Amino acid sequence: MTEQSQQVDMGAGPVHFIGVGGSGMSGIARILLAEGVQVTGSDAKDSRRLTALRALGADIAIGHDAANVRDDTTVVVRSTAIARDNPEVVRATELGIPILHRSEALAKVMEGSRVVAVTGTHGKTTTTSMLTVALQNCGAEPSFAIGGELHETGAYAHRGSGDVFVTEADESDGSFLRFGATAGIITNVEPDHLNYWNDFETLIEAFERFVLDIGERSGFVVACVDDEETRRVIRVGREAGVDVRTYGFSEEADYHISVHDRSGTGWTFDVAVHGVRTPRITLQVPGAHNVLNATAALATAIGLGFSDVDAARGLESFTGTRRRFDFRGEVAGIRVFDDFAHHPTEVAATLRAAREVAGEGRIIMAFQAHHYYRTAMFVKEFGEAMGLADEVVVLEVFAPGEEPIPGASGQTMAAEVPLPAAQVLFEPSSPAVPGHLVARAQPGDIIMTIGQGDVALMAPAILDLLEVRADDQ
Repeated sequence: MTEQSQQVDMGAGPVHFIGVGGSGMSGIARILLAEGVQVTGSDAKDSRRLTALRALGADIAIGHDAANVRDDTTVVVRSTAIARDNPEVVRATELGIPILHRSEALAKVMEGSRVVAVTGTHGKTTTTSMLTVALQNCGAEPSFAIGGELHETGAYAHRGSGDVFVTEADESDGSFLRFGATAGIITNVEPDHLNYWNDFETLIEAFERFVLDIGERSGFVVACVDDEETRRVIRVGREAGVDVRTYGFSEEADYHISVHDRSGTGWTFDVAVHGVRTPRITLQVPGAHNVLNATAALATAIGLGFSDVDAARGLESFTGTRRRFDFRGEVAGIRVFDDFAHHPTEVAATLRAAREVAGEGRIIMAFQAHHYYRTAMFVKEFGEAMGLADEVVVLEVFAPGEEPIPGASGQTMAAEVPLPAAQVLFEPSSPAVPGHLVARAQPGDIIMTIGQGDVALMAPAILDLLEVRADDQ
């Protein structure tokens, strides 16, 4: 499949999306629909995202079939997950229709804007969302493409009237190098997606390339100096003359964080920029990791020329994104939260924030890992991270279409959790998990569903079971 993005007019339409239900794909489709472009698409199963796209005028089929690609289609967009032998890819090739990777299509959509690309192993979605809300409060009217939905509006992609386009920039398949960004954020750099990059050194070099490319466009990069591997990327960028602005709790940070209060509802802090303090901020989302995310957003808004006061007030209004410490409900004093965390560092950060939220209560959690390769790399680390909870239910790994790897299993992870055996359960049957969680929970506790796969759909069932138990008592 050849790279054809330079010869394609994304505004000509009709544009066909294979796998349009994904957050990245549906976001691009949503923006094109808002611009009046005719959009068609297909996906393996129906979803509320597809319902929303249909309401905006998209023609979407369920199931992949060559007939879904119309003769008058001008562009086909696919994600990395779509194989070359997909019948719609084959049909487009036969018709000579240009086929773009999702990142190429997004790059075309962003042309002419000041692109801010938010990347890093953890925190991309939240940081992109925080920056978007901060810029909206500054009156910037930004466009955005986010991997999660803003609680404030329910939106995950939008074409704004301003000249700034904020995008979550995925490193998993190299997409973050394709966007032509003039500003960037690096939240952290850790081993992940090595099935694509082969080794960690190659991944680090890609982050270095990200910084150097922005430097070549005379842009700036905001990077977390607290993170060990990010410091290496910072050093490479600065040695090459790139404008790299650091943030963190470290004294050496250009944007140095001072925390004034810690609570389960959100920390209060301010930031010293070369000795000058910005307005004090009280977040509505918990955890030290969100203080870092907010500081990255603040530094970037300032770098783009907006008011620190307006940006700070915008960050205070941020209430979160879907599946990022997402409050799903409360029954009889038991609160239920859902989170996307799928790397040991993310799981640990989520559980530390949960400890602040729980107060005197306990953390009852269910976890489902994503991909055999990631599980194989981090079996021990996943177990250690889950040890920060009080009661743990581990599901089998979510890895559709992948070949199993010996030892990369839910049962192996459960054995690594450093808690008494009575407090850890491996449950291979997903429908049984909500019952186990509810049976272990008491008033004052919080229940957390963490990871990807079936676990992401369990909150309604948990709340229903809690209601039944409350009615019986």
